[in-house]
Amino acid sequence: MLSEREAVTASKQFLELSGRILHLSTGHLAHSSCLGQLGPTVSGLKGAFSRLLVSVLSVDVWIAFPELRMQSIEISGKYLFSGYFSGVLPHGYKDISEVRDIPDNQEVFVHPHTDQSIIIELLEYQEHVGDAVAAKYHFEDLASSNEASSSGNSEVISVEPILKEEISLQECSSAWFLTGRQLVAKFNEEVKNTVNIYLGLFRLPQYTTDIVISFNDPVVIHPLSSSATSETALDISTPSWTVEQFRLLLQTFRLLNSSVFG
Repeated sequence: MLSEREAVTASKQFLELSGRILHLSTGHLAHSSCLGQLGPTVSGLKGAFSRLLVSVLSVDVWIAFPELRMQSIEISGKYLFSGYFSGVLPHGYKDISEVRDIPDNQEVFVHPHTDQSIIIELLEYQEHVGDAVAAKYHFEDLASSNEASSSGNSEVISVEPILKEEISLQECSSAWFLTGRQLVAKFNEEVKNTVNIYLGLFRLPQYTTDIVISFNDPVVIHPLSSSATSETALDISTPSWTVEQFRLLLQTFRLLNSSVFG
């Protein structure tokens, strides 16, 4: 019988190989002159194969993190960026790419009943920024995008390194976890909400890429904000996401095919 470590290694190898097969098979068929006739069949096979891989991904996580079974934490294995990456997202997410266009270097997921969101970004490697301050650099860049750069609107609470043995993305040179807070206006509203922001950073200089994964967790909603909702109107069928679930995404996030970097 395989040990837990051997089982995780075997399932990772299977996922990586299967991801390459999926890319190769659909890539060749996409250029086939018979695609019009084979389209429905190919689509069905790809869908079934993807569902199988996601099931294996979830089993991989159950093996690696048996405590999740004990806590009855619901998880959802997900192939990201067209199968080049994978990770485990909090249960019940909505994929924003299904309702509107987003940049190719982003994946955006939102909670169905709260303003919580998770954003995964493949960004240019900031060679001039040292590892120890790189997470803060990206947090400040996010504050600029949120128009929260002015004094008192943005705060870094803590930055800590993530040990390599705690993550699946072994290709990174270093990994970091930042906790911060920003005052952010929704859309073009004048009032601002207090949002806790948790940011994971994976640095991959060999691919000239910084991977930034952020979890936006509103904790104080201004009563005049469009996000203000009475407690009686909240749907509790999908509980609010937690920092622990976000950390699980960081731990399980992995690269399956390095050709994504060109």
